[in-house]
Amino acid sequence: MKAATTTLLRVLRRRHGLLLALVLLVGAASGAAAQRTVDVGVILDRSTWVGNMSWTCMELALDDFYADDSHARYLTRLKLHLRDTGPNAVDAAAAGVDLLKNVGVQAIVGPQTSTQAKFLARLGNKSSVPIISFSADCPSRAGLTPYFIRTAWNDSSQAEAIASLVQKHNWREVVPVFEDDDTNTKFIPDLVDALKQVDTRVSYRCKIHPSATEDAMKAAISSLRHNWTSVFIVRMSHALALKFFQLAKDEGMMGQGFVWITAYGLTDIFDVVGSPALDVMQGVLGVKPHVQDTVKLQNFAQKWHSKYRLENPGTSLSEPTVSGLYAYDTIWALASAAENATYVNLDFGPSVTKNGSTDFDRIDTSKAAEKLRGALLKVNFSGMSGKFRIENTQLASSYYMIINIVGQERREVGFWTPEFGISGSLNMKSDINTIIWPGGDHETVPRGWLLPRNKRLQIGVPANPGFGQLVRYENGPEGQKGFCIKVFDEVVDNLPYQVLYDYHGFDDGHGNSNGTYDELIYKLYLKGFDAVVGDVTILANRSLYVDFTLPYTESGVRMLVPVLDRRQKTAWTFLKPLTADLWLGTGAFVVFTGFVVWCIENHEDFKGTPANQIGSVFYFSFSTLVFAHREKIKNNLSRIVVVVWLFVVLIVQQSYTASLSSILTVEQLQPAVTNLDEVIRKGSYVGYLNDSFLPGLLKSLKIDESKMIALNSAEEYNDALSTGKVAVIVDEIPYLKLFLSKYCHNYTMTGPIYRFDGFGYAFPLGSPLTADITRGILKLASNGKMAELQKDLYGDKSCPDKDDSQTSSSLTLHSFQGLFSISGACSILALILHALITDKGVFSRWLAAIWSKLFRKSNTLQIMMRPVEGQGSRV
Repeated sequence: MKAATTTLLRVLRRRHGLLLALVLLVGAASGAAAQRTVDVGVILDRSTWVGNMSWTCMELALDDFYADDSHARYLTRLKLHLRDTGPNAVDAAAAGVDLLKNVGVQAIVGPQTSTQAKFLARLGNKSSVPIISFSADCPSRAGLTPYFIRTAWNDSSQAEAIASLVQKHNWREVVPVFEDDDTNTKFIPDLVDALKQVDTRVSYRCKIHPSATEDAMKAAISSLRHNWTSVFIVRMSHALALKFFQLAKDEGMMGQGFVWITAYGLTDIFDVVGSPALDVMQGVLGVKPHVQDTVKLQNFAQKWHSKYRLENPGTSLSEPTVSGLYAYDTIWALASAAENATYVNLDFGPSVTKNGSTDFDRIDTSKAAEKLRGALLKVNFSGMSGKFRIENTQLASSYYMIINIVGQERREVGFWTPEFGISGSLNMKSDINTIIWPGGDHETVPRGWLLPRNKRLQIGVPANPGFGQLVRYENGPEGQKGFCIKVFDEVVDNLPYQVLYDYHGFDDGHGNSNGTYDELIYKLYLKGFDAVVGDVTILANRSLYVDFTLPYTESGVRMLVPVLDRRQKTAWTFLKPLTADLWLGTGAFVVFTGFVVWCIENHEDFKGTPANQIGSVFYFSFSTLVFAHREKIKNNLSRIVVVVWLFVVLIVQQSYTASLSSILTVEQLQPAVTNLDEVIRKGSYVGYLNDSFLPGLLKSLKIDESKMIALNSAEEYNDALSTGKVAVIVDEIPYLKLFLSKYCHNYTMTGPIYRFDGFGYAFPLGSPLTADITRGILKLASNGKMAELQKDLYGDKSCPDKDDSQTSSSLTLHSFQGLFSISGACSILALILHALITDKGVFSRWLAAIWSKLFRKSNTLQIMMRPVEGQGSRV
């Protein structure tokens, strides 16, 4: 029994072991079936530091992702399939086809260059497989293809950062210097657009071929050296950049006054190349994505350094660049997206083109890859490089850091943020740190332009012999004279830097003009001159071809006309000082005053027959006008009347004398013509300065071209007007003022002022000298020097306009109304008092009545104040 029991137990043990083994095998099989592998292709150039650095970052990213406890239960695993294709785009495309057809990858990571990305993007569109690049730019200017995903910051945001840096320092023109390859196909246009937004001009682009020889690079640098602009934005490969900056340093272009800004893609040359790059790029500013320094990043950098140095001995790279961090985050994002993507049993479906003649035509589409792409676009996490979020198939950009190369250091001087622009802080607007510019200067910000080396400006001077006071050109060192030349010389002498220049006359060799002023301006536009100095009027159509400074003369166009004396001097001119009402009023008061005196005075001088008395009244009255009266004035009332009247006579007499003197001695000069409408109506001729813009103005004013006569000098102006050859001359105010300084008496300026901007100095479009010369003109105007030069030009005496305001008008009765009122009131009052005094009866009764009233009141008051007997006063 015992033996049977033992045998049974042994059988059970064997069966239990078999059962347990069976359970373990089934569990393992089911686990293997639950965990899916997601194949991802990686195309890199392992012969470059970027390829090696990126691959190390990808391997570490894969290890770190699945070593994370939060990812331990993930049912998917990425499997990376590396293809080392080198730099050739065709090889990269072939590797892509191999990965799609033979491996069945659901994503391809890592085309390093834009040329490779251009080919692989077509594969992605064909197969619905996402092509993910952390270093290549987008393959077209028009935009990203749907299946090309760039897990690096958008270059357009970097362009905005560079434009903000240029705007902060008020640089008005820059020159991009870049490698002529697909890498910059989109970046340079984006940069130009961003610079336009801050009113900065890009007039020249310097392209360097990837295989450029040393001579070719020297020629490019020489063209930069002979350009005015001294602000350069550089983006090229590290090897090419190192040669370029070494040659630029040899040419003296890494010294004071120059500005060099490197875009990201080149800025990490200092991490990769080290001292050789730092030595030749002193003072350079660099723009690079800002990565927050965290403990996680520091730990990763240590692991990366150990692994990379082990696999790549002898390298100078001590830490991963931002591109490496992008590669790390890309694998991390793909692993997360693979877990979140919905599983699709059917992987690659049949190709639309079944009988294609090439492998490309026979590529199938992958539904699983399309799901993976959709999940990748939704990934959002904080990675090594910062916030990882895809927007418009590109990694959303954030902040940029600005570095400055000083010695062997990369100094952080500030940041760029969308909120604050260029700032010293990420969280608020503040000043950036001090920048050490090329040449070691840290106090003066480069102005953004330099005169080309050994450059002497060739300045065109118009030939205007008729008005040499403004500008005159003659051969010889002292042959350039005139107001326009003096102002320009004065401005240039006061500039904070030296400008060398030579004047060249725009003439035919005999002192005559070689064309119109418009033709002179157009020659400047064609680079026949570097500037034009002279009596050149600022006009809208001319400003389309050149830049003008602010005007340095009075602006406007007026008419020059002869003047005529409108006042006729006749035998009756002596009556004109007084108007008829004043003559009549004065005569009436003369008679009235004599009558009052005659009434008051009663002695032998005013007695006699009625005829004698009337004669005495008129004689006395009129003799007071010249203070020649001889009659004795005995009555005080008449004396008062006479004194007041003589005062009135004195005022009227002096006014009459002054007015008559003015009429007899001062001419009433008035313009012969007051407006152009009168000239047009009469069909008269109009003169203008030869070779000027005035024919166009006269035509716009409806003046027939056949009625226009060109004149060349002030003397011709005088002859034409004095002989009646022209009725008026239309010209700019400076010319007319010069003419009137010599012929002031017979002519005047009249009519409306047609507004123009006056004379200005012309420079090529975008010339940096324009602003400095303008500031110099304003300085001359404010310190009084311009007024001195104008005084030398026009002389001390000014020629006033001749018009009616310069003539005297006749005196009116209203002007003396107050005096006559006073005199009349005095006379009437004296006459009344005399009548009262003369009529004794009336006057006596009047005095008696007044006295009686006063006495009666006084007597009543005395009675009231008298005391009652025995009682004292009543009051």
